[in-house]
Amino acid sequence: MKYLARRFVHGFLLLIGVSLLCFVFSDLAPGGFFDEMKLNPQVSAETIAGIRAQYGIDQPFPVRYLRWVQSVVRGEWGYSFAYNSPVRNLLGTRARNTLILATVATALAWLISVPLGVWLASRAGKWGDRACLAGTSLLTSVPEIVLVLALLGFAVRTHWLPVGGMSSVGSGTVLREKAVDLLLHLVIPTTVLVLASLPILVRHVRSSVIEALKAPFIQAARAHGISQARLLFHYALPAAAKPLISLFGLSVAGLLSGGLLVEVVTGWPGLGPLLLESSMSKDIYVVVGIVMFSTLFMIFGNLLADLLLFVADPRVRAE
Repeated sequence: MKYLARRFVHGFLLLIGVSLLCFVFSDLAPGGFFDEMKLNPQVSAETIAGIRAQYGIDQPFPVRYLRWVQSVVRGEWGYSFAYNSPVRNLLGTRARNTLILATVATALAWLISVPLGVWLASRAGKWGDRACLAGTSLLTSVPEIVLVLALLGFAVRTHWLPVGGMSSVGSGTVLREKAVDLLLHLVIPTTVLVLASLPILVRHVRSSVIEALKAPFIQAARAHGISQARLLFHYALPAAAKPLISLFGLSVAGLLSGGLLVEVVTGWPGLGPLLLESSMSKDIYVVVGIVMFSTLFMIFGNLLADLLLFVADPRVRAE
């Protein structure tokens, strides 16, 4: 349990560091949310100063940070200037939508990359392996924005898939119809995220399984006449699981960060459009809240990977 306790402490310290950096960068950034009021001659300087004092923006950095920490303890996560409400109210639905997209994309990416990587490892050096490696190299060189624009253009021309958003107008009130409509809207953003992460995952699975296949116990199992499929998935894949489990936490964070851009382009009502809107308007507490949620999601992914590693590797438990 000390192993997991250390990971929780590391995650907590990371949250503190990220929150401090967010406030430092917000101080260094030029301008502010209420600067546009100065351009209005009908708004006096005293009025602007009063508003800044009301929201505590005129306070020194330590005071503002401590007030924000107190709001986090109360569950508010700061206050939005643009929406005139606690940040928690804004993040609830948006965070759920982002989690839906990131969870589906993560599950599909690993469900595809693990069997594909194992298959490539069993045929290392052959034409199928070389063709797949060439395809992954091509996908690595294509930016996500190009992929999402290409899929959106395809959807516009063919009308096979909905373009933008999370639901269609008049999608129905039956649960089954809503679920089908949601799945159709998930196709484009999920496909982009899966294609963007697939090359890295497939290459890591392939290299890990190739190293595991060189182990002496694998050669002994092959000499006993064990079938190729059982040899790959029952012996080689568990032996190669340690680096793959560590990669899992990083892939979760990567899909979340990449998903924010995809959400903006596809109009998915997640944290991405809210982050862009808040950054443009300099609604700093909303920006800090979104960054903190992203950090929490990354820490959760790493903690889940550490837990799986704790269960799968007896050497970690022995430590």
